[in-house]
Amino acid sequence: MEKLKTGYDLLVIAGPTASGKTSLAVAIADTVGGEIISADSRQVYRGMDIGTGKDYADYNINGRTIPYHLIDIADPGYKYNVFEYQLDFSKVLNDLKSRNVFPVICGGSGMYIDSIVTGYKMFEVPPDAGLRARLEKKSMEELTEILKTYRKLHNVTDIDTKKRVIRAIEIEHFHKSGKEKHTQFPTPKSLIVGVMIDREVRRKRITSRLKQRLENGMVDEVRRLLDKGVSQESLIYYGLEYKFITLYLAGKMAYDEMVSSLEIAIHQFAKRQMTWFRGMERKGTKIHWINGDLPLWVKVERICGLLQGSP
Repeated sequence: MEKLKTGYDLLVIAGPTASGKTSLAVAIADTVGGEIISADSRQVYRGMDIGTGKDYADYNINGRTIPYHLIDIADPGYKYNVFEYQLDFSKVLNDLKSRNVFPVICGGSGMYIDSIVTGYKMFEVPPDAGLRARLEKKSMEELTEILKTYRKLHNVTDIDTKKRVIRAIEIEHFHKSGKEKHTQFPTPKSLIVGVMIDREVRRKRITSRLKQRLENGMVDEVRRLLDKGVSQESLIYYGLEYKFITLYLAGKMAYDEMVSSLEIAIHQFAKRQMTWFRGMERKGTKIHWINGDLPLWVKVERICGLLQGSP
């Protein structure tokens, strides 16, 4: 292990779910003396381990544990957001810089990654109790129509639940008020590596991993969260595993239906992840794609070669 000589401020290992990002990021961090910063919007929550894929064992390599950051930093039920992620990321990044440690960002949450490498100007939007009270009286159909008056609905997750669409309206309403306070987020020199795997291979991995996680107690994990007082609505808000298992536990789905619906949803999620990364490329962000089926040492060698090139 040696300190890396590079002109980059950080390395991003991105890609869709089940592409092997974490093990690759850990191997890189081990090689260059770095630490991992997570870019996963759900791994921030404590107690949401199996469903979010917190494979803690992956951080152990060559007899040591690679330190990781921005995992297990919020309570389940809380609505963590990109604005908070930028603030928390900045603190971790400054800490690593002060210790001369190279940051390796790892995750599949495209918006989180995009916000770092392009320096999003984010807004802190405070709750508007009066507006919320008025909107609560309206139906989902009425709320959706209101949101459409502000913008086109490209992100269908905004209208998954009533709480989501009310929050989306609240944010748009605040933007129009002219009271925004921008975050000042610098644009670091970032090397972005995308892990690409064949679609059929990815599908098989997703199916196999889902089966394994169910066998490892994922349903019990969701049941524990509910028993601890996390609301059904909050878990449904987090989507995928937490949404479908909650619906099953609430008696709204049979077990087999839950499993098949969840598997389809994860495949669709992986496609959306790739769509986001392709969108970043169209907007000018350079992503160096690497074949995820290559041996680990080959991937590490190639990425280190890219890091030692010029930004």
